[in-house]
Amino acid sequence: MATDTRTRMIEATALLIRQRGYHGTSLNDILSASAAPRGSLYFHFPGGKDQLVIEVTRASVADVTERLGAALLEERDPAVAVHHIYQSVARMLEENEFSLGCPVAPVVLDAPNDVPDLVEICRSAFEQWIGLLRQAFMRAGVPERRAQALALLVESSLEGLMVIARATRDRTPVQAVADEVAALVEQAVLAGKVARQAESAA
Repeated sequence: MATDTRTRMIEATALLIRQRGYHGTSLNDILSASAAPRGSLYFHFPGGKDQLVIEVTRASVADVTERLGAALLEERDPAVAVHHIYQSVARMLEENEFSLGCPVAPVVLDAPNDVPDLVEICRSAFEQWIGLLRQAFMRAGVPERRAQALALLVESSLEGLMVIARATRDRTPVQAVADEVAALVEQAVLAGKVARQAESAA
């Protein structure tokens, strides 16, 4: 029973943080959404709200990182992989009725600078996600500098598109940008191949 209560609190907090951010989620909100006894929070999380949010955010980041890494490794063509990622984000938004987006963006926008561990988790999350994209592009032959720029473009556009889709309650913008970004990645891969062939011929 204790484990069930702890799990409910974690799941409720994960949803609330993605919907309302760090400062917009109160202890009362968490207890109400999880149907947990008032004294249970500090029993399971002695560090209180901060410990709970840190644990939830760390788990959410790990989940996204795992899924992103798998998507990029599954498909050898990074342009196809990127297109699949955008489509996956579009489906996720539609399935949750445009109520949830990136698990760390609401935390970042809330700027909880008095919780250094939380700030570090968010910083590291974007570093990991951009790094996975950069590595995928480099494996396909895109030069490192271009690969880094493309990775930043993909991640930043996804973050912005999630906000736009939630505001408009429409997945169409995500799908439209997916085609454009995938085409850019394809061009970068082709340019890398041409450059390598020219070097080999020289």
